[in-house]
Amino acid sequence: MAIIVRLDELLYQRRMTLTALAERIDITLANLSILKTGKARAIRFSTLEAICRALACQPGDILEFHPDSGAAEEPRPAQEMEN
Repeated sequence: MAIIVRLDELLYQRRMTLTALAERIDITLANLSILKTGKARAIRFSTLEAICRALACQPGDILEFHPDSGAAEEPRPAQEMEN
């Protein structure tokens, strides 16, 4: 997976449980758990905003990009793709 969810580390640093975060941002524990384990296929900006507000962090603190080791090629800049 290329996107890593670092919610566990942030919760540990903030000394907060997943249950407490779920209650604070009004999302089900099951949905938050799916996000935490990296099984979520998408996240709404409103959910990301609520998590950032509750944990006093930035989206980049929660989500991290790691290229797949088997990636065939690097994406080309937009101007090269137009030609």
